[in-house]
Amino acid sequence: MITSWVQAADKSGFSVDNLPYGVFSRRGELPRVGVAIGDQVLDLSLLTTTGVLANCHWFASGTLNAFLAAGPRVWQNVRERLVWLLTDASQCAAALPALVPMSDVRMHLPVAVADLVRFQASLDHTTNLGRMFRPPSDPLPPNWPRMPIGQYGRASSVVVSGTPIMRPWGQVWGLEEADPVFQPSSRVDLSAEIGYVVGVPAASPQGLSTHAFEDHVFGVVLINSWQAHDILAWESAPLGPFLGNFVTAISPWVVPLTALKSARVEPPAQDPPPLPYLKTDQPWGLNITLQVEVNGHVLSRPSFSSQYWTGPQLFAHATVSGAPLRTGDLLTSGPVSGSARSQFGTFLELTWNGRHPLGLPDGTQRVFLEDGDVVRISAHASGPEGARVSLGEVAGMVYPAA
Repeated sequence: MITSWVQAADKSGFSVDNLPYGVFSRRGELPRVGVAIGDQVLDLSLLTTTGVLANCHWFASGTLNAFLAAGPRVWQNVRERLVWLLTDASQCAAALPALVPMSDVRMHLPVAVADLVRFQASLDHTTNLGRMFRPPSDPLPPNWPRMPIGQYGRASSVVVSGTPIMRPWGQVWGLEEADPVFQPSSRVDLSAEIGYVVGVPAASPQGLSTHAFEDHVFGVVLINSWQAHDILAWESAPLGPFLGNFVTAISPWVVPLTALKSARVEPPAQDPPPLPYLKTDQPWGLNITLQVEVNGHVLSRPSFSSQYWTGPQLFAHATVSGAPLRTGDLLTSGPVSGSARSQFGTFLELTWNGRHPLGLPDGTQRVFLEDGDVVRISAHASGPEGARVSLGEVAGMVYPAA
């Protein structure tokens, strides 16, 4: 573990071993790029202006996109420079004016999202849905163990943590085969997920291999994919969900893949063996633990290490047809769930589609989310020497339908 002169940084999830990037502003100022260190933000735009970070013009921007597009060599060079600034006591005077308390800043969407691709990478989640909706047949669709199953989302639906979540309107099934009705959703749900953020673009007609993952993907964000299951159920045939996945909220901090080296573990065995374009020669499971809270009460702690399809496999499958890869593309894992209720990452599973209401400490019960509920998803990964690498949190309150 590397130690920093920044007070209390070493014992926080935002230590020098992490250094996640985000976009922040203070009152009356334009958004710019910063790095989290302890309970403060290091203003990289200011360090560039003062010459402490030479030739780092990307950081005056209101998004990370220009920096992400610069590529792995730039990412590594900047990281080494930041580690030196924050660990060498002789650099304290140069870096100290650029430190801003997190309590004084507003966080913004860190990346201008190009494409949003939703995958369903969890074997346990997919199995849970199959047992819930298709008993007693095989819970897995025949194509699911063969390739990562995904769908395009709406990039405009991506918002930063803290954005108010309005209960959506939509068409839902009528009772007893009656005509559909247009009404606010009564089945609003959360979905605890991880997203991979693409940095370097590509337009290869042959697609990209799993080995190119680290050359193009910069890091990960924490996600809550807000869903309206009653809208989703009525609209899904024959083309799949459209309006039911109505908001994708992400954490304000993008954690570099480099910060997750200590979290890499062997993923679950894949049977049948994947086709050659999906094979990997390195372990890309990630030992990340998520925590789902509603109104301050912890509901579950899903483990990301159980994900069947890994990041490089999602990446290779998304590009195999030759579709261009763009800076800001967001590839999401889908709900992170385990086989036990304590590891379920959605209300759909926690209440088993409403059959088993969930009791809260205040004596109330939930089948799905109600107006006024505050959802908070946090996560941490394994760091060096037992430390924790925080992915921050993604939070939001459900507001009544407009």
